[in-house]
Amino acid sequence: MSNTTIHDKLKYERAKEYVDNLKEFYPHLISYLIMVPVFILINYYTTSFPWAIFPIAGWGIGVLGHASYVFNWNPFYNRAWEKRKIEELLNRDDF
Repeated sequence: MSNTTIHDKLKYERAKEYVDNLKEFYPHLISYLIMVPVFILINYYTTSFPWAIFPIAGWGIGVLGHASYVFNWNPFYNRAWEKRKIEELLNRDDF
C-alpha cells in the first residue's frame, strides 16, 4: 500500500468523523434555538420570576461546548499556543 493511499484513507476518515460530528451538532443547536422561545413563553405566562434564564444559560453553555469540540475552537489552547508549547518543549534539553 502506498503512502498516498494511506494518506487518502486517513484524510477520508478524518472528514467522515467531522461530518458525523456536524450531524450530531446541528440537531443540538436547532433544538436549543426552538426551546429558547418556549422557555421564555412558559416563563412569561406562569410567573414573574425569570427562571427561564437558568435552563437557557445552562443549555447554551452545553451548545457552546459542543460547538468548540466540533469546530476545534479553544480560545485558551489555540494553534498559536500549541505551536509555542511544541517549540518550547523541543528546545528543552531534558525533554
